[in-house]
Amino acid sequence: MRTDETHARGAPSGAVDPGDTRARILDAALREFSARGYHATSVRELAARVGVTKTAVLYHFPGKADILAALAEPMLSALEATVAAAARLDQPRARWAVIEGLLEVWLTHRHLIRTSLHDLGLAEVGGVFARFRDALVRANHLVAGPRADFARRVRAAQAIAMLSDPVVLFADAPTDALRAEILRGVRQLLGAPGPRARAGRAASGPAADGSAREGDEGPARPRRGRPAAMSAAMVARARSMHAAGSSAEQIAARLGVSRATVYRHLTLTDE
Repeated sequence: MRTDETHARGAPSGAVDPGDTRARILDAALREFSARGYHATSVRELAARVGVTKTAVLYHFPGKADILAALAEPMLSALEATVAAAARLDQPRARWAVIEGLLEVWLTHRHLIRTSLHDLGLAEVGGVFARFRDALVRANHLVAGPRADFARRVRAAQAIAMLSDPVVLFADAPTDALRAEILRGVRQLLGAPGPRARAGRAASGPAADGSAREGDEGPARPRRGRPAAMSAAMVARARSMHAAGSSAEQIAARLGVSRATVYRHLTLTDE
């Protein structure tokens, strides 16, 4: 990875506590699954990579599918939180909260998604797949709108689908540039006006806080100062970063909010 966000983006960190065997197993699993594929990696090989016995691995995870489920849990939690938060907004804010929030989830967990596309391993873990599918169905409804016709529902599905493929294909690209290009493509697909078409808007690309102003068809420009509230996209990103081991101070610095704001939203979200 070329950005400073490697550790928070779901990539193998290389900084796992040597005394935390469970975390070391997950770290090794993400490395091996990403490099070789889920099916091509055995529990015995994971044990050797970690430097423990196969029995020790099975003590923490009864089977290989449980390892994959544990790797997927932070992504699923962030995905569900993004959709749930967006569902409380009105259109078109809900649409862009979903689009920007999903993109942050994919960027955060790009290596896990790449692993899944390698051999569709996540599709075989029943509970994981069901949660993933159900969240995306709800996301499609929010992007399309409550009274969307068939064409609009198809465009919504296309917009959601086009968020993930570039993240996988260009996983090593600079994060900010990749995010901006993906969102630009989504705006073109959905017919949303670009930044030059919005009077008084000088900046292009998504808002720094992931929010959208009511009445906008695209992401809003960042506001001055540190926002006192976090958008659905920001909450999802904060949850993902927290699950990846980032501190509240690191999350606050990255999102441009105060630590108190991070604590408040994480607490409200996690309750």
